[in-house]
Amino acid sequence: MTTGIASGVAALAWRLWYIGWRAGSVDADPDQPVFVSLTDFQIHHARHAPGAWRTGLRLRRSWPRLEGAIGLWLWNEPLTLRSGSVSVWRAEEDLARFIRSPVHLTIMREYRARMSGVSAGWTAQAFDRTAIWNQAVRRLRSAPTPGM
Repeated sequence: MTTGIASGVAALAWRLWYIGWRAGSVDADPDQPVFVSLTDFQIHHARHAPGAWRTGLRLRRSWPRLEGAIGLWLWNEPLTLRSGSVSVWRAEEDLARFIRSPVHLTIMREYRARMSGVSAGWTAQAFDRTAIWNQAVRRLRSAPTPGM
C-alpha cells in the first residue's frame, strides 16, 4: 500500500492509505463524460476489518471483468476502521448493473450488519484520474465520518 496520490492527500488531517489504480474492462473515451462513485464505510468492530478489506481486494481483482468499469481505487483509514472506494464507470447505468449483480448483493448481505456507510456519485466531464481522485479526497475531507 502507498499513501498519497496528489498534493491534496498530504494535507489531510487523517492518514489516508490507498491501493493504486486498477483498470477495468473498458477504456475511457476522452471525448465523453464518465460516472464516478465514492463509497465511505465505517466498520463497526476491528474484528470485522480484515474480512472486509480482503473482500475489497477480491473485488478489486475481478475489476477487469466488470462491464462498463473504467477503474478503481480502494482507500482506507486503518486506525479508525474507515474505508471505501472510488470507482469510475463509463456511465451511471454500468454502476447500477454492478450494484444489482450477485457478487455485490452477496457482499452487501455479508457486511450490512458489520458496517455502515454512504455513497456519492457524480459525472466528470472528462476522464482525468488526478482530478477525479482530488475531488474524491475533498469530499472525504469534508466528511470526517461516513456521511458525505
